[in-house]
Amino acid sequence: MSSKKQKLDQGLPHSPEPHNGSAPYSSTQSKAVMDIDVGPVNGALPPAVNGAVGATGATAPVSAGEASLGRHLARRLVQVGVGDVFAVPGDFNLTLLDHLIAEPGLRLVGCCNELNAGYAADGYARARGVGACAVTFTVGGLSVLNAIAGAYSENLPVICIAGGPNSNDYGTNRILHHTIGVPDFSQELRCFQTVTCHQAVVTNLDDAHEQIDTAIATALRESKPVYLSISCNLPGIPHPTFTRDPVPFFLAPRISNKMGLEAAVEATV
Repeated sequence: MSSKKQKLDQGLPHSPEPHNGSAPYSSTQSKAVMDIDVGPVNGALPPAVNGAVGATGATAPVSAGEASLGRHLARRLVQVGVGDVFAVPGDFNLTLLDHLIAEPGLRLVGCCNELNAGYAADGYARARGVGACAVTFTVGGLSVLNAIAGAYSENLPVICIAGGPNSNDYGTNRILHHTIGVPDFSQELRCFQTVTCHQAVVTNLDDAHEQIDTAIATALRESKPVYLSISCNLPGIPHPTFTRDPVPFFLAPRISNKMGLEAAVEATV
């Protein structure tokens, strides 16, 4: 086995097996408990920093050892103004949720099912300008789909984060639990393609930084939901691209059509 494959096998060695009903599944990384309360959502986004959209500037410096994929995603969410992530734990997203919980300024709000998480993120986006939810692979992704479709029709930037299969399971012809029983892992992605403006499936660290940043920036720019799948074995692995501080998003402001706006007001009044 190559050193690269050994490194990618850290965290969850393969896509986790389902637990029986006698005891809840637990990961060795799970150390925190999710909140069930939502932070204040009445009011506008925090003031922009250096012209960045929704940036708070509240993220703490990250050392090389802490510069993991999960930490980078968590910091990005805080930076764009997300203070609460609405989540339903599942064995494909447990390690990622640990990193979200550990991020200062970001709280994980536990929901009883994925549809509730999606609609909570929808409402949060209406109040704060951007929302986020986190679900598990397929059984969670298909459950949240209706809420994401609603956010798409309402032009709401909701970042839907799904824990995905182990990156080493792609191409192995394995049938994973909590799926529709076929070795094709793309069924969830295909469902989201019609109700999101951008989709990203992160299965390696080399382009993870770019994929995460592009997905979040696209959600803000298009004011539509995006789908972001993260392989379950990657969130805790450091990579050189995550060591630098996130660069604030500089999105060009939307310029109103002044003549069109005046004509619409005139026609309405």
